[in-house]
Amino acid sequence: MHFIKTTEQDSHYQNLEKMPVGVLLQNINNEDKTVPFAVERALPQIEVLVAVIADKMKAGGRLFYIGAGTSGRLGIVDASECPPTFGVPFDMVIGLIAGGDSAIRKAVEFAEDNREQAWKDLSGYGVNDKDVVIGIAASGTTPYVVAGLERCNDNNIVTGCIVCNEGSPLAAVSKYPVEVITGPEFVTGSSRMKAGTAQKLVLNMISTATMIQLGHIKGNKMVDMQLSNHKLVKRGIKMITDELNIPEEEAAILLEKYKNVRKAIEAYANR
Repeated sequence: MHFIKTTEQDSHYQNLEKMPVGVLLQNINNEDKTVPFAVERALPQIEVLVAVIADKMKAGGRLFYIGAGTSGRLGIVDASECPPTFGVPFDMVIGLIAGGDSAIRKAVEFAEDNREQAWKDLSGYGVNDKDVVIGIAASGTTPYVVAGLERCNDNNIVTGCIVCNEGSPLAAVSKYPVEVITGPEFVTGSSRMKAGTAQKLVLNMISTATMIQLGHIKGNKMVDMQLSNHKLVKRGIKMITDELNIPEEEAAILLEKYKNVRKAIEAYANR
């Protein structure tokens, strides 16, 4: 099959610079509305991938995201939000970007074209066959990511991907590919737009569904969240108040003592 990058195809809109701002925004919004439906079509693929990740993590494995540019940044965002949201160790979900941490803020020229670096980056964390590595690339062709997954396959490490083109080289080397076909961008080739939004939605699904499978949510509450600011402390107090039907003052004392919503609730229940 001839591989066509729909993410690089011409925008459906012409003469963007002549559009009034209101029209620009409406047209961007019209394109954005198509993204959740593209994600919906990929739900069966996402479900299979989440099941594999949950099994691996229950057995002590970790989850790695690797990507370049926007895709790499999105993986890092999702990974960095897991400890505060779910109370897991910071090295349980790890995001890696081509060009290293400096590339988070500033593009590193040609970093995504380095076919050796992803495996070096992963090896720095001692990646092994207990882990899962997900490559993120809108195009599905990024050499850093494709080569990284090839090396993972060679070392019997479970691989997945999130791509926005059909039949890509990255999907071909992934054991569990997720293909969210978002089509041409409003600005031709600007895959930080619809493709980036799709990737963010899929990453939210993967990490959230996995962490629920691992038991880090009770009911619908983040009972393992880190109490890293006043807003979260107040949220924690409310969770305890609602769960145990006790006054806020008592809930605040419990939370102060146990420093964790789940532990506070369990301690109260086991008095």
